[in-house]
Amino acid sequence: MIGSLHGKLLEKQPPLLLLDVHGVGYEVQVPMTGFYELPATGSEVTLFTHLVVREDAQQLFGFVDRQTRELFRELIKVNGVGPKMALAILSALDANELILCVQQNNLNTLIKVPGIGRKTAERLLVELRDRLDQWSGGKLPDTRNTRTTTPPGHSCRQDAESALLALGYKAQEAEKAIGAVLVEIPGGSSEELIRLALKKMLTR
Repeated sequence: MIGSLHGKLLEKQPPLLLLDVHGVGYEVQVPMTGFYELPATGSEVTLFTHLVVREDAQQLFGFVDRQTRELFRELIKVNGVGPKMALAILSALDANELILCVQQNNLNTLIKVPGIGRKTAERLLVELRDRLDQWSGGKLPDTRNTRTTTPPGHSCRQDAESALLALGYKAQEAEKAIGAVLVEIPGGSSEELIRLALKKMLTR
């Protein structure tokens, strides 16, 4: 099991990044709530990782702190919740928001995450309620206002829409959500567009 990686951040294509560790490039999928905290490309970064091995693929998921990785592991223990769905959940909701969602039995918020139907949402609430009691006293810092820069010439809208598609949203939903955000912040970075679009889709 690969528990963590430290290296140079070569590429950022939300929710995927490429990390150079002693000349070996690792493709790592990172939830968007963690992506907002990443430094600029070319910087050194440490990620706590979880490796998923299947017959047809090996997928590496990365997290900026151990707590979020443990939360990811709790999510994939729930019947019917795989790594892709857990990634989508932690992209739409940060750790504190997910804990609050479970504590308040907020079914409506969970069913707005792509791939989650009513039955899966109900199962998540039931199974996570007891497990997440331990998180109430150790909330993670709010990093939602963190701003990251985007290289000149990059298509922020295209990157943002691609990220939403990778998280399971439909093309029409992604295009509409990003378009609405661009009206508010036409000069925003791709990370800002994704963050605000996800929030809009959860609260609509």
